[in-house]
Amino acid sequence: MTVSYADNKIAQVLAYQPIIGIKEIEQMNYPDIIKRLKALSDPKAVEGMARYGINPDNTYGVSMPNLRKMAKEIGINHALAQQLWASGIHEAKILATLVEDVNMVTEEQVESWVGDFDSWDVCDQCCINLLRNTRFAYVKAAEWSSREQEFVKRAGFVLMACLVVSDKKEDNTKFEKFLPIIKREASDNRIYVKKAVNWALRQIGKRNLYLNRKAIETAREILEIDSKSARWIASDAIRELTSQAIQQRLKNLKKL
Repeated sequence: MTVSYADNKIAQVLAYQPIIGIKEIEQMNYPDIIKRLKALSDPKAVEGMARYGINPDNTYGVSMPNLRKMAKEIGINHALAQQLWASGIHEAKILATLVEDVNMVTEEQVESWVGDFDSWDVCDQCCINLLRNTRFAYVKAAEWSSREQEFVKRAGFVLMACLVVSDKKEDNTKFEKFLPIIKREASDNRIYVKKAVNWALRQIGKRNLYLNRKAIETAREILEIDSKSARWIASDAIRELTSQAIQQRLKNLKKL
C-alpha cells in the first residue's frame, strides 16, 4: 500500500520543534527575513507548485526545508509572526505558523488567519504547525467544518486529522463526535474539501480498533448518499481501513 503525501505530513511535522534562540531573534528582523526569502526564490518551483494546485500569487517558491531551517534560527516570536502573516507572502505566512507562540494565539487571531487562507498548503501547514496546539482546536474543527469558504471548511477537517494523530491522551469520545460531521459534509464536491473530509475519516479509522470499526460504519453510511463526492470519500476510506495492513497494525497496537 502506498502512503500518500497527506498521510505523511502530520508525522513529519510532529518531529519538528522550533528552537528559541535570543541571539538569532535579535539578528533576524522582519526586513532581513523578507530579503532572505527573496534570495531563496525559485521561479521554476513556483511553476511546479501551481501544477499541484498551490496559489502562485505572491509566492517565491522557497522549499519547506529552507523554511524550517529559518524557523529554527528565528525561534518563537509572536510579534514577528504577526508581521510575516500580514505580509501576504506565501512563504512568509507559512513561516509565521512555525514561529508563532501558541500561548499568545487568540481566537480572534485564528479567525482572522483562517479567513486569509488562499491555498491548500497554507491551510494545512497552519493547522499542522500551529492550530492543532491551540486550546480551541476541537471547537474550531467543528465550527469551521460547517463554513462555506472552501479553505476554511478544509481547515476544519484537516484539524480533525491532525488532532487524531497528535493528541495521544484524548479518549475516543471527541474523535467519535467528528464522524457525524464527516457524514454531513461528505456531499461537498469541491476537491480540497472532499480530500480533507476523506483524510479526517481515514485518520480516525487508523487510531485504534474501536474507532476503525466506527469509521468503517460511517463510511458505509456515506456510501449510500446520492453524491459522487460521498461515494469517493467512502469507497477510498473503506478500501484503506479494511485493508490487511491497517487491520494488522491496529491489532498489534492493542497488544501493546
